[in-house]
Amino acid sequence: MTSLPASNTTEAAVSLRGIRHRYGPLTVLQDVSFDIAHGAMFGLIGHNGAGKSTLFKLMLGLITPCAGTLHVLGQNAAEPAFRQTRRRVGYLPESFLTYDNLSGQEVLHFFADLKHIARAACAPLLDLVGLTHAAARPVQGYSKGMRQRLGLAQALLGEPDLIFLDEPTNGLDPQGIADFYAILRTAQDRGATIVITSHILAEIEHRVDQLLIMQSGTVAAQGTLRQLRTGTHAPRMLTITATIAPALQAGVRAALAALPLELALEEHGEQLHVRCARADKMAVLRQLAACADDIAIQESTLEQVFLGYGGTHARTH
Repeated sequence: MTSLPASNTTEAAVSLRGIRHRYGPLTVLQDVSFDIAHGAMFGLIGHNGAGKSTLFKLMLGLITPCAGTLHVLGQNAAEPAFRQTRRRVGYLPESFLTYDNLSGQEVLHFFADLKHIARAACAPLLDLVGLTHAAARPVQGYSKGMRQRLGLAQALLGEPDLIFLDEPTNGLDPQGIADFYAILRTAQDRGATIVITSHILAEIEHRVDQLLIMQSGTVAAQGTLRQLRTGTHAPRMLTITATIAPALQAGVRAALAALPLELALEEHGEQLHVRCARADKMAVLRQLAACADDIAIQESTLEQVFLGYGGTHARTH
């Protein structure tokens, strides 16, 4: 990867340079450097064991790196003053565990007290995540989705400037997921930076602004999905689907076959699917434009990009 400049502590919400970490003889992070821009919704993806959980612990200040520098919201995480900075950080772990005998409202009161936030902030958050009706009920009677929504309310206490979410939509139905991201967009609109890790790549594909792919403790790639699609290891092919009247298809196929390009053609009724290299896209479109009733371009999905960079164990649904 291209080397990054010195740590940018003013424009970046999070900035890592040369981070290394090991557990005993096992090195889990090796020379990790990246920035997360203020106000971004940032996706952190990688196979199991790639180092995502360790990165979260480092950025939350739960552990310190063996080497390198880490700044969060402009503060060096290795300095004592970082304890105050952490009050501006929200966190939802993969499994949000709490005291089951407490009600949802009591759980939020507990976390509000820990964060030195007025309890009056809890009721609006319970309403925001759709738990007002269950606020007085013991958490032991909550479904997994309800627990996740309670965890999100906890992470939003105090309107944090930086929010870390680890597999946050576990247990949520499709409507719950849509509502969840709508809440995150509201937080982002007020200026919050959001960092998400997820194995469900199709879910975050069109929702994050930037992505970081981790592979075996190193940064494999970083950028927007569009940038990653054109990266060195990204898939080079895309599919163009054209709706063409049957009477015209033979002529279109002949015109495409005459192009000095490597194409794969497949017909399904009135639809002609053309698999081609990204660099050949415009040449193919010029042949199709005159006779097609409709044209759609299917770019590489985030899953395909992820696998192109050597990723494994990702889920798409």
